Amino acid sequence: MIKLPTLIDSIVTVSCLKHIYPDTTEIHICGLDFVVNRGERVVVLGGNGSGKTTLLYHILGLLKPDEGRVTVFGVDPATEYNTIRERIGVLLQNVEEQILSPTVWEDIAFSPRNYGISRDETGRMVDAVMAELGIAHLRDKICHYLSGGEKRKVALAGALVMRPALLILDEPFEGLDTRSRAELVGILNRRNKEGMSIIMSTHDLNLVGSFADRVYVLAKGEGVVTAGTPLDIFTQVDALRRSSIDPPVLTDLFNRLRENGVDLAMPVNVEQAVDDLLRSLKK
Repeated sequence: MIKLPTLIDSIVTVSCLKHIYPDTTEIHICGLDFVVNRGERVVVLGGNGSGKTTLLYHILGLLKPDEGRVTVFGVDPATEYNTIRERIGVLLQNVEEQILSPTVWEDIAFSPRNYGISRDETGRMVDAVMAELGIAHLRDKICHYLSGGEKRKVALAGALVMRPALLILDEPFEGLDTRSRAELVGILNRRNKEGMSIIMSTHDLNLVGSFADRVYVLAKGEGVVTAGTPLDIFTQVDALRRSSIDPPVLTDLFNRLRENGVDLAMPVNVEQAVDDLLRSLKK
């Protein structure tokens, strides 16, 4: 059952958003309201053109809706983003647009120094987040020559260094190998346990079960077609396919097992699947 947000714990709300781009492309994100509660990990799923990035850009105040309402920490981000920007960290899909400084250390240090934090304290903050992400060895490297995955980790370090209350990530797993993706999920989950709220758009449905508290599914031309826990979403195969998303491999596997007389509950991640299968084999 989805927890209904209250006025107190809701930090992001988007209600029936409509945006018209200069080329006259219209994006409608209606259907269900998009709500993020304090401390939640929220995933946005959808195929190309469904409006995932448009939604995130409105939350960040980079776009202003032609219709609808967007609030973040109680204000309109399109007009009052400066009042909340210290509370938000961002990882854009195109990290080339986000890395501004010549070296890794300078880039990660940009926000603390811009907010007037002393060089010594900035150094401690930068060193801590580089160690957390396993990129301390890149400290003095020139950003331009880093690999795509390394640039993504540097940009993420820059988003995390100020320990934001809300982190927004647009397709954060692109350019990362399987191990790095799992490590990133672990880092985000640890930050969430410390109180950070997270909004993430992704195509990587197989990692959703290890991360999300709530999932919103967007379909091109339809807006938000469904929302719920990962388990709720994994069982809605038709809704996923309307959004040009293939169901997770585990969903397909356990549906086939059920068709062959092995009646097991649908798992949300590999660990749960292994436990359920082992218990079934021991019976």
